[in-house]
Amino acid sequence: MSTEKKILICLGTSGIAAGGKAVLANFETHLAQAGKADEYRLVSVGDRGLFRDVLVDVIDGLGRTTYEHVRPEDVEDIVQTHIVGGELYAPRAAGADYHEFFASQTRIVLANCGEINPECIDEYCAAGGYAALQAAIFEPAHMLTDTVKASGLRGRGGGGFPTGVKWQFTADAPGEQKYIICNADEGDPGAFMDRAILEGDPHAVVEGMILAGLAVGATEGYIYCRAEYPLAIARLEVAIAQATERGMLGESILNTPKSFTLKIKAGAGAFVCGEETALIASIEGKRGNPVSKPPFPAQSGLWGCPTLINNVETFANVPPIVRNGAEWFAQYGTENSKGTKVFALAGKVKNTGLVEVPMGMTIRHLVDGPGGGMLVKRLPLKGVQLGGPSGGCLPASLLDTPVDYESITQTGAIMGSGGMVVMDTQSCMVDIARFFVEFTVAESCGKCTPCRVGLKRMLEILEDICSGQGTPAHLDFLSEMGETIKSMSLCGLGQTAPNPVLTTMKYYPEEYAAHVEDRECPAHVCAELVDFVVDDDKCIRCGACSRACPAEAVHWQKGQLAKIDSDRCIQCKACISACKFDAIR
Repeated sequence: MSTEKKILICLGTSGIAAGGKAVLANFETHLAQAGKADEYRLVSVGDRGLFRDVLVDVIDGLGRTTYEHVRPEDVEDIVQTHIVGGELYAPRAAGADYHEFFASQTRIVLANCGEINPECIDEYCAAGGYAALQAAIFEPAHMLTDTVKASGLRGRGGGGFPTGVKWQFTADAPGEQKYIICNADEGDPGAFMDRAILEGDPHAVVEGMILAGLAVGATEGYIYCRAEYPLAIARLEVAIAQATERGMLGESILNTPKSFTLKIKAGAGAFVCGEETALIASIEGKRGNPVSKPPFPAQSGLWGCPTLINNVETFANVPPIVRNGAEWFAQYGTENSKGTKVFALAGKVKNTGLVEVPMGMTIRHLVDGPGGGMLVKRLPLKGVQLGGPSGGCLPASLLDTPVDYESITQTGAIMGSGGMVVMDTQSCMVDIARFFVEFTVAESCGKCTPCRVGLKRMLEILEDICSGQGTPAHLDFLSEMGETIKSMSLCGLGQTAPNPVLTTMKYYPEEYAAHVEDRECPAHVCAELVDFVVDDDKCIRCGACSRACPAEAVHWQKGQLAKIDSDRCIQCKACISACKFDAIR
């Protein structure tokens, strides 16, 4: 067991945004002043998943101590109390909920995130990195594919296609030139799994792509990463340079006749480029429009050559599978959904962040376990949005649904890349559906009529319903048009875009009825359906609503009931958000 003393400082995007660089600089200063600079090694790591930045771990004689929400001005106290004094610095010590967040996780893909310096190849190698490559480089290519097949790994980008089968298709396709593409065009609102992996453990993705190249006979690879991830791109560039210098990439890998090179392609942020054929077009310098299939990319992809496309999480799973064996990976998960899955848990839960759990865990376990339960205990869970704008909303009655590909698909939602948004009773499901359709309308490439025209019409109807102009005929139209778009759209964006509408209509019909028949929004979200009135029986005279109102429409004096001036009210809902007692209706 290592006795090295070190201090881990989270410097992913969220850590840097919270002041992580200043925290690191202050540790350097105060450790030197305390005469401890040579005793402790400072390590810049990626985000660990639970965003309570800046997170700092001190590993020494006290064991491993985690400090959360560390500010630059806290560093001197931590150094003096913990480093010098040998005692816990209680004001910033992580509590029980921090440890509960990680207690039920099984971290395979995220194992190194928050644990190693992502810009140091030696730390990656010390954690087992590139051992899989060193073993596989001398084995027949088919053995790599057979191992991935036997593991049961399925694509983590949303479709869940068996990874080993896709590798086999590409390997069997005729052609001397073949390509590997990593789809890092993460575009779902609230999803940040790929970003965290690339920022925290880029070498894992690089190694996974090299192994894929060996398996299918490809000598070139591309990482298609959206330009909005500058830190991820920068760390990938460092990883590629280090791997090339060490002989893991380039010509004559590990002094063998095999070669593989990697390039990064920065995408402009078009959501549709997450679709593999649109992504290929973008790399080729064309407009990112999907094309019909077949042929599939495995037969004819980049520049007409056989091309293997997997996403970041899929490639990051490959090195540990090759290193530990297919049976090791297959012990996790369910019969048809093996391994673990990373979810971006967001919304009205106590703990938000990245969670990696075995496939088959129920939605309830995710929310109540790592999620820590509802953010506001008096507001019960109303629904969970799975799969981002292409997914669906599931009600509280389906919380015991196992999170695996088949079970989620049976509900009408999809697994997607792993976005999971928890909503309480203050969320309007009609408005949620409108939000996601608005997103897909903006991101549609417009190539096919069902998506270009049909989604726009669905959005117009949802806007009418949310503004009190809905009719029963509109509900029939939404259902019919949604099914038409799903069956006739060219690519996956259009084929799944109606899911938020169809699932909310299926599981929350009473909410649509309230909007259409009663001209009411039960959640008090759709402003044009809400009369802003203070309930005198619930108002506690705190004045929170008055302070939040940007139009000065809420009249309040200390000790008095609040009153809303309807002539000045702009229906922005700031007062409803500010009131914690449901006193505004």
